[in-house]
Amino acid sequence: MNSSRTKHKLPLKVLEELVINQKPIIVMSEGSDPRIITGAIAAYNTGTCQIVLIGDQITIKTECKALGVNLPSDVKVIDPEKSELLIEFEKEYLSLRKNKVISVDEARTKVKEPLNFAALMVKLGYAAGTVGGAVETTSNVVRAAIQIIGKSDDVQLISSCFLMYPKSAYPMVYSDCGLVIDPTEDELASIAIMAAKSCKNLLQTEPHVAMLSFSTKGSANHRKVSKVVTATKIVQSKSPEIKIEGELQFDAAISPEIAKLKAKGSLIAGRANVMIFPNLDAGNIGYKITQRLGGAQAIGPILQGLAKPANDLSRGCSADDVTQMIAVTALQANRIQ
Repeated sequence: MNSSRTKHKLPLKVLEELVINQKPIIVMSEGSDPRIITGAIAAYNTGTCQIVLIGDQITIKTECKALGVNLPSDVKVIDPEKSELLIEFEKEYLSLRKNKVISVDEARTKVKEPLNFAALMVKLGYAAGTVGGAVETTSNVVRAAIQIIGKSDDVQLISSCFLMYPKSAYPMVYSDCGLVIDPTEDELASIAIMAAKSCKNLLQTEPHVAMLSFSTKGSANHRKVSKVVTATKIVQSKSPEIKIEGELQFDAAISPEIAKLKAKGSLIAGRANVMIFPNLDAGNIGYKITQRLGGAQAIGPILQGLAKPANDLSRGCSADDVTQMIAVTALQANRIQ
């Protein structure tokens, strides 16, 4: 039996089972939000990571009191307005933004913004990863991550994925459902390679990648189908170790019975666990349908391709969503080490 069908562990459970010599420090840029406080304390209580909350000390303590929770003494609170790191962060920010010719005063203001401050903590090694987006928009979260943390040297672009946990199926990776609107053939190939890596690192299972389309193995002829086929060939050329096939319709990718009819002899069809959508329309609609109608738990968007981990939360997230995203970020951090 395919091992991907037997693993149903959420990232937090997987993280708890890993042998971690050093607990990664995860910094939360929106430290006074009640969901962030509750979710971060729950993650800290697993004993698998350290937590830093960014925000005003009094505000955070007042919120903790209102929530009826005790802030553990080891959970550090940093107020960017009063931090001893500001001078170092100003210099780093000026260096990172030197092509934009910003003033010292502008840099001083920018580094005090919680998203930027948290990203600088990660960039300069004061934290292993950061999580935000319960209050800020995705565009702001991603902008801070790209401008400050930057891309990994081996990737073409930053993309995103969701970990999907359907009630009646095995865990999967959906990508890209949050960032890249209309990827080119090369970009789609890059997304597939990154998503395969996310599957291996976060789901702890071998990736079987399906390049999705409205066509299966030549059943339709269209330039949008050709893009998927070409992207598949690019992945096979660049990363021949990845098990991938395309183009496939979703039913052929996931159903062994349908796969026998539409893609006979395929090694991927019928058991894919990494679903690569041809554009953001399809990806975003697909994950929401799976979540809302299929009852799947969706964890993400998880950013792929950064030099160090920084992840986004939905503004409609729950405290449990925060805990799970911290677990994902800690897993990413431990894979980079």
